[in-house]
Amino acid sequence: MGVGLVATLCAAIALTTTPAHADPVTCGAGEIYDPGTGTCVVVATDPGGDSEKQNPPPTEPVADHGGAAQGQPVCHDRNVSTQKLESVPCRTSHGYWSNDRQCYIRPMKPPPAKSSPLWEGHTDGAVYECVRVAGQVTVSVRFWSKTAPTAPAAPPDPAVVARTVVRLMQLRAIRIGMAPEDADGRVGIVGLPAWMWVADRDAHTFGPMVRSASVGGTSVTATAKVDRIVWSMGDGEAVTCRSAGVPFAGGDGGRESPDCGYTYGRQGRYAVRATSHWTVTWTSNSGAGGTIPLAFTATRILDVGEIQVVRN
Repeated sequence: MGVGLVATLCAAIALTTTPAHADPVTCGAGEIYDPGTGTCVVVATDPGGDSEKQNPPPTEPVADHGGAAQGQPVCHDRNVSTQKLESVPCRTSHGYWSNDRQCYIRPMKPPPAKSSPLWEGHTDGAVYECVRVAGQVTVSVRFWSKTAPTAPAAPPDPAVVARTVVRLMQLRAIRIGMAPEDADGRVGIVGLPAWMWVADRDAHTFGPMVRSASVGGTSVTATAKVDRIVWSMGDGEAVTCRSAGVPFAGGDGGRESPDCGYTYGRQGRYAVRATSHWTVTWTSNSGAGGTIPLAFTATRILDVGEIQVVRN
């Protein structure tokens, strides 16, 4: 609501009271009796001018009671004392709640005559009531709008937002580091230990990575990391490595890798596949959370030969 409308409502709340008995009721000047609620209602036109303009929704977190987690609309009212947002019912006998206008909306019934100043000179659209209840006081502000004020929509599913966060991470398969290296003329030797490692280790290939995103009031933070890399060696065997592996260095020839290696028992051409298994753990401002498993695979071809001993 505009500042003028808030001032009007505050003045109305200060001046309006509800009699202790319901009937008969004597209302003060500028008030009318609402038989539906048994209260005196202050009626004022919206001094804010163009009634089609809407205030941007508040951006700070809203204290809700599970509506976001259940995929239900979240309706919030700003506490004038604390300026904090508090949950309110999305629909009551006064109409549906508008987060933008901070009141309950209902079409005016019966609508006023077209000659009424409430139409602001328009012939299309409709005249609505913006209703707020403070204790025993009901305040109603009437305004014209070409279209009905928007009702709160259900917030996005946090699990869907989590998937969006995962896409933003741009996680990918590793680049295989292996001795013998993937180069012309380089082959493995039967009985000689091969070393395996992550050649391009960073947050995108091994983690950890933390990313956050907010969509329509739903905020999600996700943490991704590799739990293990399963190396399928192409001969029917597999090696599971919990680390990124230690790169092979000069002088390591003939020694086994300290954390991720394999020794072939026969010669042949093998398709080596390194599958990195990720776990993405996510939490949200609605209280919902979970895990998303992912897997990416890289492949290389390795030729393994035997050393032939030639006797003269």
